[in-house]
Amino acid sequence: MKNKRIAIVGGGPGGLTLARLLQIKGADVKVYERDVNKDVRVQGATLDLHDESGLRALREAGLIDAFKANYRPGADKMRIVDRDATILMDEDINASDEMSRPEIDRGPLRKILLDSLAPDTVVWDSQFVSMSETGNTWTLTFKNGTSAQADIVIAADGANSKIRPLITPIRPFFAGVTAIEGVVYNSATASPKIHELLSGGKIFALGDGKTLIVSAKGDGSLAYYCGFKSDECWYHNSGIDFTDKTQVINWFKEEFKGWAPVWLEIFENASTNFIPRPQYCMPLDQHWEALPNLTMLGDAAHLMPPYAGEGVNMAMLDALELSICLTSTAFPDTQTAIAHYEKEMRARASETAMMTLEQTDALHCEEGLENMMAMFSEH
Repeated sequence: MKNKRIAIVGGGPGGLTLARLLQIKGADVKVYERDVNKDVRVQGATLDLHDESGLRALREAGLIDAFKANYRPGADKMRIVDRDATILMDEDINASDEMSRPEIDRGPLRKILLDSLAPDTVVWDSQFVSMSETGNTWTLTFKNGTSAQADIVIAADGANSKIRPLITPIRPFFAGVTAIEGVVYNSATASPKIHELLSGGKIFALGDGKTLIVSAKGDGSLAYYCGFKSDECWYHNSGIDFTDKTQVINWFKEEFKGWAPVWLEIFENASTNFIPRPQYCMPLDQHWEALPNLTMLGDAAHLMPPYAGEGVNMAMLDALELSICLTSTAFPDTQTAIAHYEKEMRARASETAMMTLEQTDALHCEEGLENMMAMFSEH
């Protein structure tokens, strides 16, 4: 890494973890993030970090104490309910072991990582547009008209990565499920019945081949995703304006017909526009030849549905393993180091994706509730 400029495109957990780990080893790193500044609200449900991946990366980054000061004890409490909101199982994973897959909100996790970086490491308002190579140097251009140069570029720009096509033409396939994302701020007053049912944790509601997953957040809001089997182009062909709450409520009443009226509470009081999210997965056998100065991590490398909770953990483990490879003296050059990282990463991702696809199917079938109950009974 001596005298090499490293550009990480994307300031999510994977990209920021990599920046921290590389800076510890003395590397020259910049992170280019599309968000306008660090105070932009971070959307999405809470994250449960796993000991062998996300927590391991934080330990290696010297941030485990900061994590313990910011994670949410009790947020891992999970209730499995049926479509009538009848509680069938209460799961309190950390009742006896406080650090078993602990939960943390995305915002505090990002703050921990940002605070660990050298000043001005993150270049905000830098939405990636394109890049070109001259000799051994990459020139990156951004939507705001600025540009930057780097010797090594790492794509951490997520599911719709614009950099991935420079590495491989392999594209993800549709996983058969679409999820609609919603958010309710101040849920204690805006949706008191679901807030009480949540009890500060998570709800998994299943029935009729559909799922409704609700997560409490530390800022008093809740995030939810309703999943259902669909065609790949359902979002485009449905005719629904997802900025129109009435249209979405009418869709929910029809698609989730027979579900208890209490669930309407979080749709009627949604605080932002709904976001349809067709679920995709990278092929399990993907392969490409390593490049000497370009690679990727996280969803850019191995996108998969979220129904096994592995996404952020895999991204942070990618960051750890890539940092080890890039700073190791065991490899003669960066291409060999990247090739080793990518081979191990693809093998790990393939195994996890297979498990994730099986779980996605198991939850979105007529026996989904029974499958979920069996899964946790075995656990």
